[in-house]
Amino acid sequence: MSAIFETVMLVCFGFSWPISVVNNYRSRTAKGMSLFFILLIFLGYVAGIAAKLLSGNDSFVLAVYGINLVLVGTNLLIYFRNVRLDREQESTRSKR
Repeated sequence: MSAIFETVMLVCFGFSWPISVVNNYRSRTAKGMSLFFILLIFLGYVAGIAAKLLSGNDSFVLAVYGINLVLVGTNLLIYFRNVRLDREQESTRSKR
């Protein structure tokens, strides 16, 4: 029963990541994004996966952790893309 509640929590929390990925991709800026926050969440998912694997309780919850980890990882990649775009835009402005 606890695995079901854990999965519900992960699914509810995980619904925000696709929205965040799309919004951050469309914004084309890293302003308002926090690298520390993204890394902290990423580390939390890695720890959750490690806990499941070490406990031998690698149920379907592990798949939900994995999906969320991929989405947070995508958000991390978009962060670095947006930082690069911010730098390019700033250098274009400074040349004017």
